[in-house]
Amino acid sequence: MADSLPSEFDVVVIGTGLPESIIAAACSRSGQRVLHVDSRAYYGGNWASFSFSGLLSWIKENQEKADTCEETEPWKDLILGNEEGIPLSKKDKTIQHVEEFCYASQDSVEDVEEAGALPKHSTSVIPTSSEVLEEASATTEEECVPLDGQSSGVKGEETSPESPSENNAKCPDDHNSVEVTSLGEKHSDDVTSDQSVSGTENEESTSIMDATAEPKKITYSQIVKEGRRFNIDLISKLLYSRGLLIDLLIKSNVSRYAEFKNVTRILAFREGRVEQVPCSRADVFNSKQLTMVEKRMLMRFLTFCLDYEAHPDEYQAQKDCKFSDYLKTQKLTPNLQHFILHSIAMVSEADCCTIDGLKATQKFLQCLGRYGNTPFLFPLYGQGEIPQCFCRMCAVFGGIYCLRHSVQCLVVDKETRRCKAIIDHFGQRINASYFVVEDSYLSEKICRNVCYRQISRAVLITDRSILKTSSDQQISILNIPSMEPDQPAVCIIELCSSAMTCMKNTYLVHLTCSSVKTAKEDLEPVVWQLFTIVTETESEGTGASVQKPQILWSVYFNMKDSSGVDRTLYDSLPSNVYVCSGPDSALGNDCAVRQAEAIFQEMFPSEEFCPPPPNPEDIIYDGDGTQAEDPRFSNESEANPETLPEE
Repeated sequence: MADSLPSEFDVVVIGTGLPESIIAAACSRSGQRVLHVDSRAYYGGNWASFSFSGLLSWIKENQEKADTCEETEPWKDLILGNEEGIPLSKKDKTIQHVEEFCYASQDSVEDVEEAGALPKHSTSVIPTSSEVLEEASATTEEECVPLDGQSSGVKGEETSPESPSENNAKCPDDHNSVEVTSLGEKHSDDVTSDQSVSGTENEESTSIMDATAEPKKITYSQIVKEGRRFNIDLISKLLYSRGLLIDLLIKSNVSRYAEFKNVTRILAFREGRVEQVPCSRADVFNSKQLTMVEKRMLMRFLTFCLDYEAHPDEYQAQKDCKFSDYLKTQKLTPNLQHFILHSIAMVSEADCCTIDGLKATQKFLQCLGRYGNTPFLFPLYGQGEIPQCFCRMCAVFGGIYCLRHSVQCLVVDKETRRCKAIIDHFGQRINASYFVVEDSYLSEKICRNVCYRQISRAVLITDRSILKTSSDQQISILNIPSMEPDQPAVCIIELCSSAMTCMKNTYLVHLTCSSVKTAKEDLEPVVWQLFTIVTETESEGTGASVQKPQILWSVYFNMKDSSGVDRTLYDSLPSNVYVCSGPDSALGNDCAVRQAEAIFQEMFPSEEFCPPPPNPEDIIYDGDGTQAEDPRFSNESEANPETLPEE
C-alpha cells in the first residue's frame, strides 16, 4: 500500500505526538492535502498510552538500545545534482535510564498470558488505546456500557484512524462508578464549584465497604492477565478546565471523540502526612483542617487573587520578590501558605516571583466550577487518547496516515534552501510545500547546538490510595515540595480504575519532575516517603496492616524535554521545515497547543486555526442543497461552548 501513496501533498507531518497531530488536523480542516507518517507502530510518540504488556515491550525495546553501525544510504542515489539530502535519525534516543522493578508475588508467571491479547510480535508495541476489550463481556459481571465518541485508534502499517461512526465500545471494569464529562455537552447534573464532585455520593455508597476493608492481595500474574485494563501514559498530564487544550477541543468539536473524568482531590504533603486541600467555597467552609480564622483568611486572599490586577498597590512593592516571601506578608498562617504555594499555585518555592505566583493562583481559581470542584480533567483511557482524537479529525477531512513508515531524508534545493520532498524507506519521493518534523527525528548533526533538558518519570502500580477515604474511586494530584536544596519538586497523579487506566483494586501512580540525576535517584526519596514494599515473608510474618500503600510494580525512566528550543539552534534547517517538541514537564498542555497554533499560522497566515465543523444544513453537494446530512458532521448533541455550565 505504501508504494501507491500519492507523490504530491501540501503538508507532510512526521511524528504523531500531540502538537504534530493538532497541526495535521488544522491543516486538513483548512483544505490542505496532508500526509501524516510515524516510524513507530503506535500513535502518540512520547504522548502515548500502553497496556501493561505493551509497556513491557516498550521497556524492553528501550533497555536493549545499542549503537549500531550506520547502514548504507541508498537514498543518496535518488538525490539530483541541484539537491542535497538531510538524513533523519533512525533511532529514538529520547528515553534513557529505564529501570523496572516487580515486588508482587511472581508465582507461575511464565504460563500467564494477557486475557484476550493479540498474537505477540517481538518488535511490536501496541498501546491499549488501540485495543477493544473483547474479553470484558465474558470476564466481567457488569454490563458493558459503550462510551459515545470513544476513540479506538486503529494501528497498522498504513492506516487511517476510523471515522466517528466506526467507534468500538470499550467495557469498563466498574462503569457504575464512572462519572464522565463530555466537553461541550450540557447535562442536568453538571457540577458547579459549590457542589460536590460528580457522582461522589454514588461512589461513596457503592465503594465504602471496599475502601474500609483491607486491600486484596494482588499478584504479578493477575496484573499480567488483566493487562488490557491498564492504560499507562508515558507522560503524565492533566487538562485545566479553562486551558488552551480544552478550548481547542470544544471549538473544533474534537471533544466528541473522547470523554473525561473530573480530578476529585487535590492533596498536600505536610509534616509527613497527606491531607486534602479545600478548593471551592463549600470545601473551605466544610474543612475540619482549618480553623474559622484560617477559613476567613484563605477566602479573603483567594478573592483578592481572582482579581489581583485591579489592586496593584497590594503587590507592586514586592512584585520581584519570591512568592513564598510575599505570602508571609499577607497575614496567612504557615498551614495556609503551604496550601497556597504547593497545592493551589503549584509553583516552586525557590524561584517563583510574586507576579507568577499570583497568575498561577488566579488560573487555578478561574478553572474551578466549570466541570467540577477542582480545576482539572483527566481523559478516560489515558493521555494517549488526545493525539488520536486530532488524528481522527485529520482523517475525516482527508488526511492519509501511515504507521511503521520511516522517512530516510529531507530533500533540499541547494539554491532556495527550501525542502521540496522526502524520501521514505521504500525509496519513494513525496513532494510537499511544508514539512513538520518531531524533534526526535532530527539527526545529531542538526541538533548539535541544542542543549536539552530531561524529565524524570516513574510509574507505580499500588494496592491502595495514598489517602484512604470512604470512596476508593478518586483521582488525585499531589505536589511534593523539594526536600533538599538540590532536589526538584515532584508532581504525583494517582489514578483509580474508574479512569480506565488500571485494573480493579489497584491504583496507577505517576511521578514527574525535572531531572537532576537519573529518574530513580530523583524520585526514589519521594517514593519511600509515601509508599512501602512488603515482601511475601514479611507479610506472612506480621499480621499488622500496612499503613502506607504497597508498591506492586514500578518503572523509572528519563525522557528528553525538547520544549522551548529556539529554532535558530537547529543547524542548516530549511525555512519551510518546522520542528515540534516532545512533552514538557508542566502539568498542562498549553505549550503543545501554542506551538501547534504558531506553526500553523506561520504556514497559513490567512487560515483560521481549527475552526468549528460546518453546519450540516449549510453543506451543498454538487449543486443540490437538499441532500441528507453527513453524519460525520452531526453536532446536534453538542452545545455551544458559551452555553457550558459555569460558575
